[in-house]
Amino acid sequence: MAENDKYVELLWYQKYNKVELGERMPAEKPNLPFQVVETINQPRIKGGGYDVPIFPEDQWPQNYPTDWKNRLIWGDNKLVMSSLLKQGWAGKINLIYIDPPFFTGADFSVKTKVGDEQVEKEPSIIEERAYKDTWKGGIASYLKYMSERLELMRDLLADDGSIYVHLDWHVGHYVKVLMDEIFGYENFRNEIIWAYPAASFQTRRFFIRSFDELLFYSKSNNYIFNDNPQIYMEYSDRLKKAFKSDKNGIYYLRGGSFDGTKLSEKVYVDGKGIFPRDVWNDIPYVRANTSEYQAFDTQKPEVLLRRIIIASSNPGDIVADFFCGSGTTLATAEKLSRRWIGCDLSKFAIQVTRKRLLDIHNSKDLAAENDEKYNKPARPFELWNIGNYETVYWQERANEYLEFILKLYQAQPLTSFRYLHGRKDERAVHVGPLNAPVTMEEVEKVILECRENNFNKADVLGWEWGYDVNELAKAQAKKSGVDLKLVQIPSINEIKASLVGFDLQLLKIPDQIVEAELTKYIKFAEVAYLEIETEAKGKEVSLLISDFQVSPNADLAEIASKIKDARELIDYWAVDWDYKGDTFHNQWQSFRTKKAPKVEYKATHEYEAPGEYQVMVKVVDVFGNDTNKVLKVKV
Repeated sequence: MAENDKYVELLWYQKYNKVELGERMPAEKPNLPFQVVETINQPRIKGGGYDVPIFPEDQWPQNYPTDWKNRLIWGDNKLVMSSLLKQGWAGKINLIYIDPPFFTGADFSVKTKVGDEQVEKEPSIIEERAYKDTWKGGIASYLKYMSERLELMRDLLADDGSIYVHLDWHVGHYVKVLMDEIFGYENFRNEIIWAYPAASFQTRRFFIRSFDELLFYSKSNNYIFNDNPQIYMEYSDRLKKAFKSDKNGIYYLRGGSFDGTKLSEKVYVDGKGIFPRDVWNDIPYVRANTSEYQAFDTQKPEVLLRRIIIASSNPGDIVADFFCGSGTTLATAEKLSRRWIGCDLSKFAIQVTRKRLLDIHNSKDLAAENDEKYNKPARPFELWNIGNYETVYWQERANEYLEFILKLYQAQPLTSFRYLHGRKDERAVHVGPLNAPVTMEEVEKVILECRENNFNKADVLGWEWGYDVNELAKAQAKKSGVDLKLVQIPSINEIKASLVGFDLQLLKIPDQIVEAELTKYIKFAEVAYLEIETEAKGKEVSLLISDFQVSPNADLAEIASKIKDARELIDYWAVDWDYKGDTFHNQWQSFRTKKAPKVEYKATHEYEAPGEYQVMVKVVDVFGNDTNKVLKVKV
């Protein structure tokens, strides 16, 4: 809390244990491990066997470490930020921009075009926080949500750092008071009004709303702020009418002046604009016909972020966006030679951002005078996943964990078997481990125990999957006379989101709650099916995606039924031509763009030396769901 008597503190339900004693409810700050799931634009060996262009290191700023890799993180931003703090990131971030939910009640479903079909997918429970800006507990729940996250952001900021919070009329006034408390009234710098053209609809009940607000705070009085012509606003139309311009387009005054003194000679105006005021009316919102448009609701323009990033950071500084959405902050930071960290709760948002960065060379260069292409690839970045606090806790309570997952799956427990944990109708059920992927060896043991006990149908449930556990496992089970299904356990966040009011850690959820609440929303989908054909000629290998099928139980099933070729559901796929069993290295990719709405289904690579290689293929569908497959090729 700021040591200042100039702010008014907001109170809400459950902010304090006892208001009269001033005992603040402690915010839980777990420390969870990060997992690097993909490395992009960095070869395993410099100069060898890499099919995508690499950013030229001689063009990196001097204060930008060449061993740095930017980070795109999928997960709850509260868990992400808390874990970053616990892992040494306190005071390391120079600039934070966030565009959080506005408390609007809006429904932001995912829409995209597949083939000739315009398809829409309702967000999953985990995505509802990202796409459905709704708060069951009212404004109090929103303030609690924002307070916890703003406190973490304050601790992550460097002493010379700044934060910009992008809001509108719904909650801007509440969050202003909240930020006075967290960052200090004395560290408030500006309320910036971003005024854009009014919406097309008309109303006679109130004045048409056509602006957002940005709350600009610093960590201390020693903050970065740059006077750079690139952030200047253009002269107003009124001033332009008073100006004249010479053959070079440079403005001058003649016949008058600002102070009314008559001028007899040309007086040139310095620069091409004026230092920004706190009303920004020179930046339009992102239109669908612009090159930067990502078909993403609430997308913000790159020029808006350019002004913020140039003003409040220097090249090589770390810029973070913990509600990164379509990736505008990250793409802009990349072009302006800043390091960046971004995260989002939605897999769809992560996928949009990943593609945007991969295609960044085709976008506009923000540092150029004219509409020139950026024409450089993104510097190396990693895709991270964050662990789940609950799974760490559950590892010490294995029996209760099994009981809970079986209840969630609506299966009856079995006690006399080693690998068969339950039964659902005529199907045996195996629940995979918390802290490891389901392996082929594990599946084989399930199949064997099924045959020994006259089960000819089995469901294997898993959080994560070994790379060879897919159609190969099904084929092996079929040979043994077992109808095998590989079933994805819903994410922790999906389960949590449907259990408001219950402590998921305790695993003590009444049966009636499971039946009445969980089973309505929680869906166990089969793992996607991917088939790849390989062909080797000399040292050249070709991969062809011959089939891709989403699960018949998945939300995409209805959409898939309308598509002539199921491969059209692929949004992105990439290949690691020399997979070492560690992090996936993106060495070739094909992905959908607005100009090229179909991916290539064939990839070709020439190895430098003969031998046997392990190849990993990663496929992401149009809504952000991914599947992987590992192959062996010999050249």
